[in-house]
Amino acid sequence: MKNLIRIGLSALIVVATFSFVDGVEAVEPLKIATFEVDASPPVGAPLAYDPTKGVQSPLSCRGLVILSDQKPIVMVAVDWIGIASGGQTIFKEELARAAATVPERVVVHTLHQHDAPRCDFDADALLVAEGLENAGFDARHARSVVENASLALKESLVRAQPITHLGLGEGTVEKVASNRRILGPDGKVLYTRYTATRDPKIRAFPAGTIDPKLKSISFWSDATPVAVLTYYATHPQSYYRTGLANPDFPGMARNQQEADLGVTHIHFNGAGGNIGAGKWNDGSHENRQVLADRVQKGMQEAWDSTKKYPISSDDLSWQTKNVLLPCADHLDEEQLVETVKNKDATPDDRWYAAKHLVWLRRCEEKDPISISCLGLKQARVLYMPGELFVEYQLAAQEMAPDHFVAMAAYGDYAPGYVCTDIAYSQGGYESSDRASRVKPGVEKVLMDAMRELLSK
Repeated sequence: MKNLIRIGLSALIVVATFSFVDGVEAVEPLKIATFEVDASPPVGAPLAYDPTKGVQSPLSCRGLVILSDQKPIVMVAVDWIGIASGGQTIFKEELARAAATVPERVVVHTLHQHDAPRCDFDADALLVAEGLENAGFDARHARSVVENASLALKESLVRAQPITHLGLGEGTVEKVASNRRILGPDGKVLYTRYTATRDPKIRAFPAGTIDPKLKSISFWSDATPVAVLTYYATHPQSYYRTGLANPDFPGMARNQQEADLGVTHIHFNGAGGNIGAGKWNDGSHENRQVLADRVQKGMQEAWDSTKKYPISSDDLSWQTKNVLLPCADHLDEEQLVETVKNKDATPDDRWYAAKHLVWLRRCEEKDPISISCLGLKQARVLYMPGELFVEYQLAAQEMAPDHFVAMAAYGDYAPGYVCTDIAYSQGGYESSDRASRVKPGVEKVLMDAMRELLSK
């Protein structure tokens, strides 16, 4: 008992010594931990559009945990096409449990590669109840990735490193991004310039509205870099439907930059819903490496331009805003239920019906989507849902012109494409019933939420 009392008193003395210096409360230091697990599917498991034949280059699920005097913050990027609804719920709950935090302080985003899996456990449960398994993705594999990532996160906490400085940098990515929507004289979409565009006439149109800037946020222990986060907006496809899982050109750029610098690198896709490489890419296989090199060059420029600032827990903030997005009118519950139950329908048709039904019911039940804002000194990072148009990213920068503003989209994948309101009157693929599960009015909801988060 005396030993226990002595230990307890010693702990109190340590806390007191740490918390007060000459009568002034000391600032809690920041720490970060990083983790990574393989997210490549097994042979035979569904990719976004085809069964897996093999793994050309491993897919990863990688994340960073910020530890401070607040509850931990977890940010995760996965080399999958999208994680929606129940996929988001399970990922966030399990990662939060591993980090001893709450799901509201966890964000899970994808890079949206197309030779990669998708994930929605709610849609899968609807189909399993009708006797159809693994229609949209391999649920067992997805759960194993969740479990492995949670375990890796928990184990990483004992290796958390103290952070003394924040690094902020910006680079320009040349000849990668171009706007997919080519408008005609009547203001309607004349051509959609997909991420691989073979027609030279369509490639020849101007790049259009894009954000060429790649943002970099790095964490330093004195002069030693510990980890870097990057953000850049574009669809990540060079070519796909190969049956071979691969992280495509943004993942290649990230992997090479990580190897060159020897620093853990986590990359997020920005608001690239209407952005792709189509102006610069005819689908030739050699273009994949060309595009990767161009993105990496932007990463290196952002790294070289990095300015460092002392940082502590006082410079950290995390804000979350729940929003209700207006559900698309074309979603019909009766028809969706009929397709889900129709054993003569294709597995693909039943899968799409199931995930759309899940989203429709979420809207009916007023189940919100969360968007979050990370604050690190003068930096602000918005974590957003869906295949967001680049106009949202550009607007966020205008809302906080005195701040370093970055954005990650492709969080909750359930809404599909999230267009600007005017885009719904312009036609084109992105605003079509096939692609978007929200409707006009979504722009105000998201812009208001962004403005509120950035103003805090």
